[in-house]
Amino acid sequence: MTKAMFPGSFDPPTLGHINIIERSAKLYDKLYVVVADNIAKKCLFTAQERIKLIKDNFINHDNIEVLSYNGLTVDIAKELGVDVMIRGVRALADFGYEFELAMTNKQLLPGVETLFMPTDPHYFLLRSSAIKEMAAFGADISKMVPANVANELSKRVVNRNNL
Repeated sequence: MTKAMFPGSFDPPTLGHINIIERSAKLYDKLYVVVADNIAKKCLFTAQERIKLIKDNFINHDNIEVLSYNGLTVDIAKELGVDVMIRGVRALADFGYEFELAMTNKQLLPGVETLFMPTDPHYFLLRSSAIKEMAAFGADISKMVPANVANELSKRVVNRNNL
């Protein structure tokens, strides 16, 4: 059985994230979407809320499991028995950061490989932080995030001070 994981903060999950998950799930028997539960990072949604927002988009996908983890990505990779980490990249700046991270992960867990998956051109400019800011100012984000995320985000940013 081939297993991979796609780690990230997903705050909030974007259509770009959903696209990477869908494409990755076609390549592996099992795909773990690992939501970072880092208390040091100020997230708009809790880890459990982000898990639900992602899961709701993959109800009929038996090979996708969404879970949270608080710790090093390589530790959960080892625990889950995966040997491939999926990393979405939008531009050269993303690649530089992701490449350094992949090299660090390779030192910590030599058996893990990193697959850099370019973002679909439709989602090239989507960044979670920018989407939260646009939502706070009442912009239409319906083409950037799944409907369930847009709904929850609109409830959350009624008070712009939440961002």
